[in-house]
Order: sequence, then structure tokens, then C-alpha cells
Amino acid sequence: MNNSPYPAAPAPALAAADSTKPTTVRWRIFLILLLLAAINYIDRASLSVALPLISAEFELTPALEGLILSAFFWSYALMQIPAGVLLDRFQVRNIIGVATIGWGAFQALGGFAHSWVTLLVTRIGLGVAESPIMPAGAKLNGAWLTPNERGRGATLVDGGAPLGTAFGAIIIAGLITWFDSWRIAFIIAGVGTVAAGIWAWWYIRNHPSEHPQVNAAELAYITQANDAASKANGNRKAVLKELLKSRSVLCMFAGYACYNSVFYGLLTWMPSYLHQAHNLDIKAMGGATFLIFMCGFVGELIGGWISDKWKAKGGQPNTVMRSMFAGSAAVAALCILLVAYTPDAGLVIALLCVALFFIRWCGMYWCLPAILGGKSKAGVLGGSMNFCGNMVGVLVPILIGLIVQFTGSYFLALIFFVVMAFGLMLFSGLIDYRERGLA
Repeated sequence: MNNSPYPAAPAPALAAADSTKPTTVRWRIFLILLLLAAINYIDRASLSVALPLISAEFELTPALEGLILSAFFWSYALMQIPAGVLLDRFQVRNIIGVATIGWGAFQALGGFAHSWVTLLVTRIGLGVAESPIMPAGAKLNGAWLTPNERGRGATLVDGGAPLGTAFGAIIIAGLITWFDSWRIAFIIAGVGTVAAGIWAWWYIRNHPSEHPQVNAAELAYITQANDAASKANGNRKAVLKELLKSRSVLCMFAGYACYNSVFYGLLTWMPSYLHQAHNLDIKAMGGATFLIFMCGFVGELIGGWISDKWKAKGGQPNTVMRSMFAGSAAVAALCILLVAYTPDAGLVIALLCVALFFIRWCGMYWCLPAILGGKSKAGVLGGSMNFCGNMVGVLVPILIGLIVQFTGSYFLALIFFVVMAFGLMLFSGLIDYRERGLA
């Protein structure tokens, strides 16, 4: 008897009789999620790129700059668990559409801010509207991908962070230069986001069985692989209370917080660091930011590909994931430490390129909610993980602002990032990455 809310997968005989090559709708959906995540970070990064101009216009101190940079993360972090619960109970597709249109509207409204207070309000609204997107990617990872595809799916979604940051620097800096106005740049970015949200809602579906372009061969491939994983691991029902006591789940939360401490710290303060410590103007700053975060995007895709191929060839999940996470965090820590002692701007940019290339391998954390919580709890676990990760997004920009204001340099801020990278190594090594097969 089929107790699933979705139609049963085609019988093996039927799948065998269907000689049609499996469609690849699942990868198109994850490319759309990559685009949404990239737009998500373009809109986030717009403030960092425009901050020197906004700061001059509104006469902001470094501490107040840190407060505004962190404003997005307050609402974004606090909405993560509610967003995850909504995703587990309602249609992912509809929530993605409404959220994307909503955050595009807040981004555009930021262009009309007449004081730092009104700008702060639009950033808070942006955080509320963007909150469901990453947990939605974790939810769709469990529904649309097989165990040996989850790493690539996770890094596609999370790869939007460095990709959006890279292009955000170029796009926003270019729009500011072209129109001589950060306000017009914000409005154009917001309108583009609304258009992307409408298109995403039109194409995405909650499950492969609901999509008109998925053929029987692709549906059978996905469902049979996931059914086999469930049966091999006892086909147990996920219980949230038990999951929240699990060492792996708790370490997932802590490891992701350390990862985001490094990435969000660089995301929010690196443009100002390059401008103030190495005298880069806004054009050079935009170009350097593009190069650094594009290296992070390329590294993330390569990391996901290596992980899935290694596991497909027989690599044990714990060996694969622990090796990749520990190795990437160690390289990133070394590079950031060298940045703290390097006066040459070109070498600093090169070191940050290497650091982002490797640290973004940890975007594979986004396959963990589906592995540890199953399809029924992937949304709430993904939201909870992102809540922990983004609480540091609230604190780190303020902390870095205070460090810079009271020490007059970025040295201790860079050392803080090194310490967080070592924390990422520690917690990643304590997670059990084996498929649970939970429903």
C-alpha cells in the first residue's frame, strides 16, 4: 500500500519498457534555485558595495555602519524556523514565488530611503521576505535528488551566495557609476528580482510527480533511488524531538554558524576593508570583489562534484565529507591568516580568492537537512540550521565594526575569521554523514 502523499513511482517493468532517456528537469529546477540564491545575494551585497556613498550621505560612524549591515540578518535569522515549518506544511512552490516577489519590493523601496532609519526598515523587510529561500532548497533537495546527487544540488543552491556577491559587486557598482546614484541601482535590482520570482513560480514544482515535463524514466530514477535508501536504513519516520537531541544535528548547527561567521564577515566588510586598508576606489573594489567571490562560486561547484563522484565510486560518506570540510576550512584559515600580515593589495586579493574557493566547499552543509531529517523534517531542520548560521550574521558585522572602530585596523577581525574556520573544522568532524533513509 502507498502511504506517500505523492503518486507511486512507475513499476520497474514499466520503467524498463519506457526506452525514453530520463529528462533532466531536476537540474533545471536547481539551476533556477541557483539563480534565485544569486539574486538573493546581489540584493544583500548591494548595501555593502554602496556603503561608502550611503555612509557619506547619512554621515554614519563605523559602528552605525555595522548596525545597518546587520539589520537584514535580524529578521532573516528570526524567520528561519517559522519559514522551515511553513515549508514542511505548505507548498514550496508558492512560498518561493511570494518570497521572491516580496524581497524584490523591499529592495526597490530601499532606493527611496531618506535616512538611515528608513533604510534600516527596508533591510529588515528584505530579511523577512528572503528567509524561506535556502530552507526551500534543502526541502527540494530531499524531494528531487538521489543520495549521490545531493552534494551537487546543495552546492548549486548555496553557490548562489558567492555568485550573487560576485555579480552584485559588478552590477551594483556598474549601475551606481552609470546612473551616478545608488538609489536607482537599488530600484533596478528590485524590479529584476520581482520578474525572476514570477518566472520561478511558473516553473518549479513541489515533487517530480507534479511536473508536466518530468517523464516516467526520470520519475522512476529519482523515486527508486530514494526508496532504496529508505529501505536500506529501516524506512523510519523522522521525529523532530529526537533529531534536536542528535549530536550530528547540533554539530550541523554549530558548524554552519562558524562557516557563516567567515563568509558573512567577508561579505559585509571586505569591500570596506579593501577600500580603507588598501586604497581601492569603488571600481577597483567592485572588480576585486567580483574576482574573489567568483572563485568561491567555482570552488563550490567543484567541491559538490568531487563529493558526489567520490561517493558514487564507493567512498564512505563520513570519509568524503569530513575530509573535504576539514581540508577546505584549513586552507581558508591559512590564507586569511596570511592576509592579516600582507601589505600588498594584489597578494591580498589572490589569498582571498583561494580562501573563498575552498571555504565554499562547505556549502554542502545544505544537503545535511535532507540526510539527517528526511523529507518530512528537511524544511524545519534547514530553517533551524540557517537560523543558527544567520544569528552570527546579526552579531559579526556589529562585532567587526566595533573592532575596527576601537583598534583602528582590521587585523583582529581577520584573526577572528581564522578562529571561526578552525571551529568549522572541529564541528564538521563530529557529524555522521550517512543517509538515514528517514521519511
